[in-house]
Amino acid sequence: MRYLKLMFVLGFALAISSASFAQAKYIGANGCKMCHNKPEKGAQYAQWQKTGHSQAYAKLEDADKKNAECLKCHSTAGSVDKALLATIKVDEGVSCESCHGPGSLYKTASVMKNKELSLSKGMIEPTEATCKACHLGKKPEGHKEAKKPWNFAEFSKAIAHPDPTAKK
Repeated sequence: MRYLKLMFVLGFALAISSASFAQAKYIGANGCKMCHNKPEKGAQYAQWQKTGHSQAYAKLEDADKKNAECLKCHSTAGSVDKALLATIKVDEGVSCESCHGPGSLYKTASVMKNKELSLSKGMIEPTEATCKACHLGKKPEGHKEAKKPWNFAEFSKAIAHPDPTAKK
C-alpha cells in the first residue's frame, strides 16, 4: 500500500513538473484565424493578409528561400528552432507569432479573453524593439534598400489590428 501511495505521489509530482516546463510552440496564422477573422472582432487575420508581412517569404528569390539569413526576417517558421514548430509553415511569411510569440499555450478563447493570463502563457505585446530586429537589423549582402526610411510610429499604425470588443 505504501508503495502505491509513493508511486502516486511521484507520478503526480512528475506530471506537475512536466506541465510547468511545457514549451510554447508556433501554431501559425491559421491557428489564430478562427477567432481573429471575425469582422465584429476586428478581422485581424484578413488585415494581416493585406500586409507585406504575409508576403515576406514570397518576396524572396528562390535561392534565398533556403537562406537562414533571409528566413530570420522573412518567415516566422524559418526563424525559430525547428523543435518549436507545431503547425506553422515556412511559406506563411511573417505571421502573428513573429510579433506576439508562439501561440500554443495562449491560443484558446478562455485564455485570450484574459490579457494577464495570455501574457503569463507567453503572449507578447510587441514593442519598437521587436520590430527593429528585422526592420533595422543587419541585412544580408545584396538586400534591397527600403523604399522609405523605417518609422515605427508610422508603420505600427499601418499594421495596427485592434479588437474593438477588447476591454481597455
